[in-house]
Amino acid sequence: MLFALLCTDKPNSLDTRLAVRPDHVAYLASLGNAMKAAGPFLDDTDKPNGSLVIIEATDLANAKAIAANDPYAKAGLFSSVEIKPWRWVLKNPDQA
Repeated sequence: MLFALLCTDKPNSLDTRLAVRPDHVAYLASLGNAMKAAGPFLDDTDKPNGSLVIIEATDLANAKAIAANDPYAKAGLFSSVEIKPWRWVLKNPDQA
């Protein structure tokens, strides 16, 4: 099952995001095929202020564990993380 992780950064946390980014990217890469898509949300000045990550997980508990182990989460970057089941309907490469 797919899950969307909707993460909002704490205010004034760009330095934390930039410092932890290499570990965050490596962590997402370590998820292999379970990591479907990822990228930052942007503020009005094009600076990242959150993240959208689409993952495949066996259930909500597994998705929560994946989210909790993200280096961004461990560094305290996020003010909130919402995890929602998600269905990829359009342009899903697995359905091509």
